[in-house]
Amino acid sequence: MQLFLFHLRNLLAIFVGGFIYSLGINSFALANKLAEGGFTGIALILFYYFKWSPGLVIFILNIPLLVIGYKVFGKKTFWYTVVGIASVSACLELTKNWQKPTDDLLLAALFTGVLVGIGAGIIFRVGGTSGGVDIIARLMDRYFGWNLGRTFLLFDFTVILVSIYLIGLDKAMYTLVAVFVGAKVIDYVVEGGKTAKAAFIISHSPQPLAELITEKMDRGVTKLKGTGGYTGHEKEVLYVVVSLREMPKLKNIVHGIDPHAFVVVNDAREVHGEGFSFERTSI
Repeated sequence: MQLFLFHLRNLLAIFVGGFIYSLGINSFALANKLAEGGFTGIALILFYYFKWSPGLVIFILNIPLLVIGYKVFGKKTFWYTVVGIASVSACLELTKNWQKPTDDLLLAALFTGVLVGIGAGIIFRVGGTSGGVDIIARLMDRYFGWNLGRTFLLFDFTVILVSIYLIGLDKAMYTLVAVFVGAKVIDYVVEGGKTAKAAFIISHSPQPLAELITEKMDRGVTKLKGTGGYTGHEKEVLYVVVSLREMPKLKNIVHGIDPHAFVVVNDAREVHGEGFSFERTSI
């Protein structure tokens, strides 16, 4: 029963994602004659040129890819992808008259990117895909060793380049804004917004520094063993994960103990655990 409810919840999320995605395309991209990347971009080009239904075109284009990609996907991902494609295609048809033309193309591009990013992000977050270039990218990676990002970039760039003939250079550039914003929103939705900072600290006073970080910030500190590449001396490297807002406080603590400490800060995504994905508890 729990497994059934789990899949039902995910399938419902995929439909909601497809609906939001379709709003972005119909209400802002198509209404203002902007393009898009991927199969959606191809569908919009064919709509502008032949008035073919974007939802139907996307569905038809994905059929042969689903047949080819069946062996690439796991069973769950395959069926989630089928639902994703069907949801996007159906919702594009459902919302085809929900259009919001505007004279402000930048606003149209931003809303296109945000809605498309939220919709696609919801679909990706539960393990589905919307088909199209995602299937091609996985096939290229498996059989030719192509990086997924390279395939997406090449395909999107080609589609937008072709669209210049129909929508003009200005609108194609606004489309690039929409694609960029959409990619960032997808990352945010998929990763849940749990962005933190991970710091590696190399100091001559690791123990006092670790104790002060724990005391003042209530954050755990992990000690890693390191060896200097030039000196060969062993040293302790402190590793600590803090929220973005806590980063200035961490820098002040480090500088106060050891002004010459070497600190490397990286973005930390999908942070789970005490103090991040659930509240701290007293033991």
